[in-house]
Amino acid sequence: MINIVLHEPEMPANTGNIGRTCVATGSVLHLIEPLGFRINDKMLKRAGLDYWDKLDVRRYVDFQDFLKKNPGAKIYMATTKSRQTYTEVEYEDGCYIMFGKESAGIPEEILLHYKENAVRIPMLPEIRSLNLGNSVSIVLYEALRQQGFSELQLEGQLHHYEW
Repeated sequence: MINIVLHEPEMPANTGNIGRTCVATGSVLHLIEPLGFRINDKMLKRAGLDYWDKLDVRRYVDFQDFLKKNPGAKIYMATTKSRQTYTEVEYEDGCYIMFGKESAGIPEEILLHYKENAVRIPMLPEIRSLNLGNSVSIVLYEALRQQGFSELQLEGQLHHYEW
């Protein structure tokens, strides 16, 4: 199981999409306040469709509250400021992958304590960042791939035909 942590997310549609991805992968979603929306926000529910009630979501007042309630957590920080890519680390079962808010990312004062566990998604230098939901999916699925997609369905089935 992987834990996805959003530090002060601002856009309900992104958080809803990430929540749906967490449900599909059996991941836990951790939200560190302040949030840029209300949890009952219509956009949040729309993006998460009918999956929001199946989501294991946990909220924290701030980053210190998160650390206090998750002692010893192995946290990877997804940031454009890292020198290593998201494929250069080994994600262990139960680890936490943290992403920052859409407008500013993870605060540098937090990143300084996690520089060994900071990862980046390669992109062209003139591009500032990727969409938060896309970034979570990219890194989360790499972590799941490394774990052999444990407990996830690996084969599909056609409805009307056979391969």
